[in-house]
Amino acid sequence: MEATRYDAETGEALTRDIRPLTITYKGHSKTFDMPGWYPPGDGEATFLDEDLKVYDKAIKQLKAEAEHLLLPSEIRSIRKQLKLTQVQAGTILGGGKTAFQKYESGETLPSRAISNLLRVLSKEPSLVKLL
Repeated sequence: MEATRYDAETGEALTRDIRPLTITYKGHSKTFDMPGWYPPGDGEATFLDEDLKVYDKAIKQLKAEAEHLLLPSEIRSIRKQLKLTQVQAGTILGGGKTAFQKYESGETLPSRAISNLLRVLSKEPSLVKLL
């Protein structure tokens, strides 16, 4: 990858860097390392698709925290505790065949209902039989 790019609007030289970025959602904040092409000083950065994936992951984690949703690792742990495959979990608990693959990879956030259902089932695994 090249070491320098130029801003399309200003012509200013941009350098590949990683800088702290703070995002806020519903009164919760998270600071994370954001890769991108940055100008000298505090000007606006340019972000590539792979950079935006870092941002997307951070905003999903922040939203999960603010909305009290389970994180991907927690979902995977509970599903395994229940001895369900991803397909079985999606079929039995809702969301469809690929829902749990998406939850566990962090691609999609679970709903509050799914998060709460999984919390209940983690405390009382025998309730899966009722579903």
